[in-house]
Amino acid sequence: MDWKEDACDWNSHGHKHGHGHGHGHGHAHGSGFFAQSGQMDQMNNDLTQQSDSMTFMEDCKNWDIVKATQYGIIDRCKELVEAGYDVRQPDKENVTLLHWASINNRKELVKYYISKGAIIDQLGGDLNSTPLHWAIRQGHLPMVIMLMKFGADPTLLDGEGYSGLHLAVQFQHMPILAYLLSKGQNIDTPNLYGQTPLMLAAHKVIGPEPTNFLLKFNASVTAVDKLHRNTALHWAVLSKNENAAHFLLEAGANPDAENAKGETPIDLAHQFRNPLMLHMLTHVKKERSHIQNPFVKRLQKYKFSFMTGLCVLMLWTAGYIADMNTESWLLKGTLFACLFAIVNLATRWLINVHIQNLVVPAFLLASILLMFLTWFIWFLPDLSEAIFQITFCLSIVGLLYYFYKTWASDPGYIKSSLEEKKKTVITLAEAGFLDFGLLCGSCLVRRPARSLHCFLCDCCVAKHDHHSIWTNNCIGAGNHRYFVGFLFFLSLVLGWMFYGTAVYWSSHCTFNYSNEGIWGVLIQVVTCSPWVLYIFIIVCVHATWSSLMLLSQIYQITFLGLTTYERVNLLKRMKNSKHPISLRKTPYNLGCAANIVNFFQLRCFGLFKPAVIDWSQQYTLSPHVGSAAPGTFLSV
Repeated sequence: MDWKEDACDWNSHGHKHGHGHGHGHGHAHGSGFFAQSGQMDQMNNDLTQQSDSMTFMEDCKNWDIVKATQYGIIDRCKELVEAGYDVRQPDKENVTLLHWASINNRKELVKYYISKGAIIDQLGGDLNSTPLHWAIRQGHLPMVIMLMKFGADPTLLDGEGYSGLHLAVQFQHMPILAYLLSKGQNIDTPNLYGQTPLMLAAHKVIGPEPTNFLLKFNASVTAVDKLHRNTALHWAVLSKNENAAHFLLEAGANPDAENAKGETPIDLAHQFRNPLMLHMLTHVKKERSHIQNPFVKRLQKYKFSFMTGLCVLMLWTAGYIADMNTESWLLKGTLFACLFAIVNLATRWLINVHIQNLVVPAFLLASILLMFLTWFIWFLPDLSEAIFQITFCLSIVGLLYYFYKTWASDPGYIKSSLEEKKKTVITLAEAGFLDFGLLCGSCLVRRPARSLHCFLCDCCVAKHDHHSIWTNNCIGAGNHRYFVGFLFFLSLVLGWMFYGTAVYWSSHCTFNYSNEGIWGVLIQVVTCSPWVLYIFIIVCVHATWSSLMLLSQIYQITFLGLTTYERVNLLKRMKNSKHPISLRKTPYNLGCAANIVNFFQLRCFGLFKPAVIDWSQQYTLSPHVGSAAPGTFLSV
């Protein structure tokens, strides 16, 4: 028999591994009469592997059926079964052949044993488990799918009282957990002690997963176990699982829920002296009671308008204090301290986590409003020509328009109903592609090409660029062009403000650098108009980040064809890669002209024909992008 034959399948992955791979040849190729030393070594290795494989083949002919099953020696197993071995007969450890085939992911043997009468849900082993339990413990998703197709019941409890869901949670096999839930398993199935998978995750698995994953499938946060009447939050506190507690509280878990002893999660945090957990629970409790205030409820409805108004009032008051006609720095310092105290108290009482994200965009809008007023009150007398006023007003209108479009437009959120998510999981799993490189583990949707999950928005975004704090929104396929327009008009407005400031200072302030020096000039600028200096500082702050971001965006769009995330990710890989990676040589870079036409969708009355790609539905590279040279691009 040829040593390459797979009768003993010695290359397969097994419960035990006794030999290496041996697909060599029996001779070496030389040049002339003498072979090179490397070729001779290869020949010797091949002959050794051939000898080992023949020895292995001879050995497996004498193996018992259990060992042959562990290694996946199909011919030997069939030989013994045909000779009369009962596939339902357990070994001395009360383990059947189907158990051994399942734990070693031997799909062909599982099919064969079931065709020969193996009991699909037979209990065995020390834990009194079914073959499906064994496959779940080992994380063999293909085996789980096959066994369930043959009728295996994942709701059966093993000797520890765990169902298939509980085992997937305990061993953190997220693809299996997703598949079981998508096939209709009750997410709140109790184990022998009444613990749901969510309680087990909070109790036994330290970290955010799989607690967060189960909550995505609407696991109950109010369910209690049979014995202690603990909720999942109780179990998270008992196990000091701060990550699980955080997600449970976000999902609405009650920190005042009482167990059988009348203890709340807050009481348990006190008993176990866990200050971090105690702070988390008490903070959420105070915040929820605070939200019940009628004024705060109304505030939540108009939170962005409120934050913008508060920022306008704060910035205007600070500028007014600086511009007061008094030389008493002590008075101004006292007023600034009072302003800071009032703002601090107001934000503590009125602003919660959900409003805090609006502070930065509200500050930006407040700054734009003060710039607008400064232009028409301070700069207008010196720039009264129509060209200045019309251009500045058009710049302000363009800025507000593109800010609104960036803020209000859908950046490309990948949305799907729970039933659609379950269908996606089943389809990918049964096709053999269920991994969290293709499926987002947070929102459970199939990830399109160039998409990324934003944890601030809690959603996958098509062609994700970054999450902008200035617009409190992700920048993606749906609003990236608007964001570039916003940066352009913001830079234009800031440029006009620099020009107006320079004209105002040259007209109203007297500078004598030769006599007073730079320090005297600075004093003159401060005393000439503190308000203008104050607005100038705000303009400098916004000009710094906006100009750098605009230049970065133009460079990435024009010369690279990449998003910010892709560029940063590739730069990181370039540091660790042994192969050369070029930012310019990617499938997305079609040249400067084509990059600009495609990004801005320029048509110019039919002169250009930009490629129209729906990145929310694009799961592979579009045919128009071609292919990059080997070794020049790594998928991001």
